[in-house]
Amino acid sequence: MAQQHPDPTDPTAGPVTGDALAGYLRAQATEFLRALRLHRETGGGASNGTAESVDAARALRRSARRISASLHTFRPLLDPDWSERIRPELAWVSGTLAMEHACAARLERLLAALHRLSGARAFPTQAAASGSAVPGNTNPSTHPTPTSERGNHTVGAAKAGALLERQLTLARTRAHSTALQALGSSRFHAVADNIAVLASEVPLTPAATATDLHPLSAAAEEQLTDAVAALPLVTAGHPYNAEALIHGLSPDPAPHPQDAPWHQVRLLLRLHRYAREVLYGDNAPTDVRLLAAGQALNRHRDASEAATGAAQAARTPRIAPATAYALGVLHADQRHEVEAARFAFQQAWQKQAVSAP
Repeated sequence: MAQQHPDPTDPTAGPVTGDALAGYLRAQATEFLRALRLHRETGGGASNGTAESVDAARALRRSARRISASLHTFRPLLDPDWSERIRPELAWVSGTLAMEHACAARLERLLAALHRLSGARAFPTQAAASGSAVPGNTNPSTHPTPTSERGNHTVGAAKAGALLERQLTLARTRAHSTALQALGSSRFHAVADNIAVLASEVPLTPAATATDLHPLSAAAEEQLTDAVAALPLVTAGHPYNAEALIHGLSPDPAPHPQDAPWHQVRLLLRLHRYAREVLYGDNAPTDVRLLAAGQALNRHRDASEAATGAAQAARTPRIAPATAYALGVLHADQRHEVEAARFAFQQAWQKQAVSAP
């Protein structure tokens, strides 16, 4: 990638010191506390949180991510003991609060894909979908017609959807309970106390107020660039990656080995974006290319996790062959989505590289 040079019209072209970092951290800490108060006031502890409590939980995650990322990128300017102690706790908060939303989003994505793949406007009635999912329920035909095959696939998709809904609804309920327990724990209260202190007092090192943030921000960007350079972008240019399907349908429940580097790039891209926010403050411009690359990586993550969910459901004991077939088709569809997201990222990133001065 071509080296980027400071733009003389850029308000951050001159030194941006630790004072800017302190202001950013105080603002994010204030957002965290505001979201926490809103979450408690809007029934965040109820079994079914309101839309306001869901938004508050999202705001909690957003501010926790930004504080944690800034502590990582600019750690030489912060008290090391405090920073290393609070950063893992913020990651715990963000990850715990994200589980319920992830389950709901995954279920919505998988059911929408099943509807699309089955070719039906709606699945059969719940009575048809709730029959015992055992091989004996199928009606074998020596010479099935295309219409019967399509009907079998629709029924299989309906049963697959019912299975996914049971499994992911249970997972979402458990995630909700886990989040409630976490928010009421002494561990979380300690995190909130630390954030309350951060809202008024940032533990900078003595030299931070005279230190330019640009080199540390550039180091985060360089780390991202190196990680992108190591990605198999040639493979991502192919319309379908058969190796991804073969691994996903194997008995091994481990995450797909091809996905890990892409997930890492997504995290590094987030660090780079947040570092830009620190440099620019409230005047941070929208980088359309970074935005497009980030959206592609989010789609990649969502499709990858959805494919894993479909594969896990297909391993459920004693499910009907039609159900297993529908889940296999669903898994392949989501792995196609993974490849499409990789290709979209490739296109967005190459445009960024070409346009760089």
